[in-house]
Amino acid sequence: MILPGTDPEAVARAAAALAAGDLVGLPTETVYGLAANAEDDAAVQQVYAVKGRPADHPLIVHVIGVAEVAHFSDRVPDFARRLMQALWPGPLTLILPRRAGVAAAAAGQNPTIGLRCPAHPVARALLDACAAHGIRGLAAPSANRFGRVSPTTAQHVADEFGDGLLVLDGGACSVGIESAIVDCTRGAPVLLRPGHLTREVLARAAGCPLRSPDALTAPDPRASGTLPAHYAPRARVRLMPVTQLRAALAVLGGDAGQIGVWARSSLTAYRHNCVLRRMPADAATAAQELFATLRAFDDAGVRLIWIETPPADPAWEGVLDRLQRAAVAG
Repeated sequence: MILPGTDPEAVARAAAALAAGDLVGLPTETVYGLAANAEDDAAVQQVYAVKGRPADHPLIVHVIGVAEVAHFSDRVPDFARRLMQALWPGPLTLILPRRAGVAAAAAGQNPTIGLRCPAHPVARALLDACAAHGIRGLAAPSANRFGRVSPTTAQHVADEFGDGLLVLDGGACSVGIESAIVDCTRGAPVLLRPGHLTREVLARAAGCPLRSPDALTAPDPRASGTLPAHYAPRARVRLMPVTQLRAALAVLGGDAGQIGVWARSSLTAYRHNCVLRRMPADAATAAQELFATLRAFDDAGVRLIWIETPPADPAWEGVLDRLQRAAVAG
C-alpha cells in the first residue's frame, strides 16, 4: 500500500514495521529504496530474497548523519570525513571498513560497508522515527528486481512488488539515478560509480584527487550497482551516435514501430515510425527522467530501445554509466 510520506502517522507506521522486521519502500533523492533494519539479519535476507539479489552483493546502509558512522565503521580516513562534512546529506555513498560484528548481512559478509546519508525529507523523517526503536541505519537498495530498472516514484515500487509492501510516497525523485560511490579503504578516494556529483565536486570536497579503480592494483571492494550489467528494461538497449541513429531509422522506415528512441537531437522526420521521446539537453534533467523513460518504453511494448549517446562531458558521466550497464544487460 502507498501512504503519504508527509503524514507523521504513516512515517510512524513505517518505522514500527521496520522495527518488527518488515520491509518498507522509502523515497530518497536518488531512487526509491527497499528498506530493512540494517542490523536485523533476517529482515536483510528478506531484501535479498524479494529482489532476487545475490547474498554476497552488499546493500547500502542509510544513516541519519555523520554521528552514526562510528557505529558501522571505526576507521574513517580524514578525506572521507571531509566528503561527509561537505556533501552529506546528499547522493554520495562512502565505502568504509566495517566494524566487526555489525551489519554483516547488509554488507554481504564483506569486510567493508557502504554508508549514505540521504537528503530526502521523508527518508530523514523515517530514519528519525526509526531511531526511537533503536534502529541505527536502514539497508535500502533500489526497490526493484535485481538488475532491472530502478524506481523513481512510489507507483513504480508498487508495480514491482504489489500492494502488500508499505511504501511511503515522497513524490518523484529529484536526482533520478543512484548515488556516486567512493571507496575510502585504500588510502585515497576511488570513484567506483559515478552519479549526480561530478568528479570535480568530489575531489574538491575530499581535498585530494580521485583515483580510478583501474589505476590501482588492489581489488575493488564489492559495492552496490557496480556490476557490468544492470538497470535493464525488458527491451534491449543500444547506444549510438545520432548519425547512426538517423541512418538506422531511415533504413527501417515504417517498420520502426516497435522501437523506442530517446534522443537529444531532432528526429521529427521519424516521429510516426517509432516511439520517440526527447532526451533533455542538460544532464541533471536527463538523469531525473532516465529510469522513468526506460519504464515508459517497456509499458509501450517496444522490443528495442535506441538511445543517442550522451555527450563526452563530465556532467553526463552518471547518465552514461547507467545507460552502458543497461545496454550490457540487454
